[in-house]
Amino acid sequence: MPGSTPELPIVVLDALLPTTQRVVVNRRGSTVWEVESHRGRYAVKLGHPIEATAEWSAQPWTALAPAREGAVLHRLGVDDIAYGEWEHGTWNIQPWHQGPDLHKLWEPCRKQKASIKPDADVTLGCVQALADLHVRGWAHGDVQPAHFIIGPERTHLIDLALARGGPVPEAYDFPFRGCLVHYEALEIARSVLDTGEAEPTQEADVYALGASLLISATGWRAVEYPDDAPRPVQREAVANGRRRPVKAPGKLGELIDAMLSHAPEDRPTIYEVGKALI
Repeated sequence: MPGSTPELPIVVLDALLPTTQRVVVNRRGSTVWEVESHRGRYAVKLGHPIEATAEWSAQPWTALAPAREGAVLHRLGVDDIAYGEWEHGTWNIQPWHQGPDLHKLWEPCRKQKASIKPDADVTLGCVQALADLHVRGWAHGDVQPAHFIIGPERTHLIDLALARGGPVPEAYDFPFRGCLVHYEALEIARSVLDTGEAEPTQEADVYALGASLLISATGWRAVEYPDDAPRPVQREAVANGRRRPVKAPGKLGELIDAMLSHAPEDRPTIYEVGKALI
């Protein structure tokens, strides 16, 4: 089904009886809708396998990701969750979170000679959202700016398909093979290069949050490599510690610098990050 937008499965339509629906994401392996119904407002995710191309190897795990995320959310006690299978993969239904993501919200900060500085309350909201996950013994595994939704009352951390911290149904589980390289910690990148897999950790989440704050505030990645570099080349740069100097202003810059420490044990915990911001 490359290049096409799938329809919502009948089981999802029957569950929600949508009054309106719109596609918000349609990319390799995943389609996401915003759906309104008499029950409320929901995000609906559909997964399907990615076929191999000349540039990319096949990625069958994307078909399982929505159901795995649904199972994780269920274990975390999130209400109003449903997930299941359709002919090309799996789906989930979860509450919709309204608001811009971190990167979008801080766009004015990245403009040349910008007078607007990163908001400390926004930073603290992102820290608290990740701390809420860590305190339950979970690691997110895919922390990035697009996964922090800055709502009117609180910040939500979304996209938990790669999270680790408790059992999920074996039929929907799959190995962790890294995430978006811009936000991968050194030890994650090295493990993926060496073995093809890695284990998400809370220390790697802290690194990823630091990299997320940096790129959102300044537009700069934490590690230097060509924009068009293949993914293995990007990972080699990360694993080899080719970090750029952190140029975020003031206390935030010092904190990000510590969060991006090469050794996991040298990074502050998410609770220590929160204390430093208060």
